[in-house]
Amino acid sequence: MFNVTKKSIQWGNETLTLETGKVARQADGSVIATLGETQVMANVTFAKSAKEGQDFFPLTVHYQEKYYAAGKIPGGFFKREARPSEKETLTSRLIDRPIRPLFVEGFRNEVLVMATVLSCDLVNDPDVVAMIATSAALTVSGVPFMGPIGAARVGFVDGKYVLNPAMDDMTQLRLKPEQRLDLVIAGTKDAVMMVESEAYELTEEEMLGAVVFGHEQMQPVIDLIIDFAETSAKDAYDFSPPDFSALYAKVKKAGESLMRAAFALRDKQERTTAIEAAVAAIKAKMSDEDQANPNLYPAIKQLESAVLRGDVVKNGKRIDGRDTKTVRPIVCETGVLPRAHGSALFTRGETQGLVVTTLGTGEDEQIIDALNGNYRSNFLLHYNFPPYSVGEVGRVGSPGRREIGHGKLAWRALQAVLPAPTDFPYTIRVVSEITESNGSSSMASVCGGSLSMMDAGVPLKAPVAGVAMGLVLEEDGDWAVLTDILGDEDHLGDMDFKVAGTAAGITSLQMDIKIAGITPDIMKQALAQAKDGRLHILGEMAKALTAPQGFSEYAPKIETMQIPTDKIREVIGSGGKVIREIVELSGAKVDINDDGMIKIASNDQKAIKKAYEMIWSIVAEPEEGQVYTGKVVKLVDFGAFVNFFGKRDGLVHVSQIANKRLNHPNELLKEGQEVKVKLLGFDDRGKVRLGMKMVDQETGEEITEKKEESAEG
Repeated sequence: MFNVTKKSIQWGNETLTLETGKVARQADGSVIATLGETQVMANVTFAKSAKEGQDFFPLTVHYQEKYYAAGKIPGGFFKREARPSEKETLTSRLIDRPIRPLFVEGFRNEVLVMATVLSCDLVNDPDVVAMIATSAALTVSGVPFMGPIGAARVGFVDGKYVLNPAMDDMTQLRLKPEQRLDLVIAGTKDAVMMVESEAYELTEEEMLGAVVFGHEQMQPVIDLIIDFAETSAKDAYDFSPPDFSALYAKVKKAGESLMRAAFALRDKQERTTAIEAAVAAIKAKMSDEDQANPNLYPAIKQLESAVLRGDVVKNGKRIDGRDTKTVRPIVCETGVLPRAHGSALFTRGETQGLVVTTLGTGEDEQIIDALNGNYRSNFLLHYNFPPYSVGEVGRVGSPGRREIGHGKLAWRALQAVLPAPTDFPYTIRVVSEITESNGSSSMASVCGGSLSMMDAGVPLKAPVAGVAMGLVLEEDGDWAVLTDILGDEDHLGDMDFKVAGTAAGITSLQMDIKIAGITPDIMKQALAQAKDGRLHILGEMAKALTAPQGFSEYAPKIETMQIPTDKIREVIGSGGKVIREIVELSGAKVDINDDGMIKIASNDQKAIKKAYEMIWSIVAEPEEGQVYTGKVVKLVDFGAFVNFFGKRDGLVHVSQIANKRLNHPNELLKEGQEVKVKLLGFDDRGKVRLGMKMVDQETGEEITEKKEESAEG
């Protein structure tokens, strides 16, 4: 009934297995990849013809995490997986980015990739397994795919690279100083296609070494997929790339001069308008048959690309007049919003981000529900890209894959310089509103986010800047790396290479390639130029702000205190009665973690102090020999009970009240009276023993023997 193909290799510390022929047999390609006990099923289907008039490649990738894979039931009211999580969205992008450039140029049939996590052993992250499963499924499906690709995760500990580190090691890296890198890489046999990373100030050499290490380690995976496909691949789909060279010649003749004149305009809006006019003029000169040709749009794009790329490689001249290494003019402003806790307006050429920081308490932390368990994050970064930022109209809705991906890139870049939660007990939310865009807005978010947080008083370890690099690689092998690319250079170039970091090192690297990979030499040049660009931008940022500023009057003030874990129950009280009383009487917010860390927040310092004292009176232990101020709560024949330390009472025996004989304590004391007492110790049953006669009741000072003799004299 089943025609199963199964192949395995030892990869690192685990066995990697590929299997097909048993499940989802109606898909064009279906592969289950298993690493350890993490298992992902990738299914590929593709339309056998393109839609009439379609002039783009409709590839859709969906990565899905099923909670049953980790033996969990989803939270919420509906108890089923609903909208994609951030991890699912980001992993869908991870899969899409390296495979998209490898489909044969001109192939426009719809392709759907669905990667479903079936099992997660909480050690091997399913994202890399999903990339491998997808690569294998595409390779056996018969679709015109120039793969396969391999993928790997790389860590960096004690100066050594680690292949596929455990999920727990890569979760909340900021709290694990020994873990300095989380890098995911994908590539073909010969070249790297995609890199995504979170780093902690690695040098350019260390980062390049991680990329080379990852590419080397994925080679056995590529060999496994090739061996697997030799047994199980379907017949290749009959497809020949369209030859529109004759149509391109007509397009070039009709509009090359117009297109060159349009690209000579340095202002983006003027250039965009002129390009649209040139395109309209070209179409008007085409016959009805040519206008109906679905290759007309690609032919026009080829002309645009040729015009933009030619001068860059031959003359080192770009469409806005810059050379290949110059960063556009930068203007940085901070404190631009009066009520925000921190704000910055970062402008680089025609790219601009209004970035705002808000400080919150522990109640504002994000609870992340992941396959490997729930955890909390006190740093949030949200990125918004409205249509007006590029002068367009369009639908405005919930954040899409672009917004989530760009926001996560900026989040990764800034993670490395945040203070430890124990040193800075605030929840930090950064929002980047992109108000103009012509070039990398995610890197503008990094720069603006760094300035905005410093404006809010966040004690960053160092400022962070980011820059986007581009590449033009011609067929004859000539190439040029471009610093601070424009939107057109990104769209018509061969690489989008984003590098963020401090003056000391790289904190994030993201790379997307539109051709069949790049060489280590090109990447080395890109990293070197990116470092120069980053240092220049940091210098411009320093003109606006060089150190964290004071807190806004509108930001909450937070103090922390650490209590023994066995005292947590006493502070909370039965049913939360005690902590509610503390909040009501003090007016401050109080958050208690399971480890005994308490955060007290309020805009009023007096409220914080009162809450602190109330908590301290519950958890602190009185010290023998110390003098305390207390209140008489009860008189009995043999002494007085005094409340002297929070809710703690102790007995002052009648013999310890005064330096004379008393028949009854009421001769000197009355209930409610404030007295000074010394803690003498504890009796055999742990009861508190207090004394009054050795303490000056006016000053609270202990009476020494010399003082007594002086008084008697």
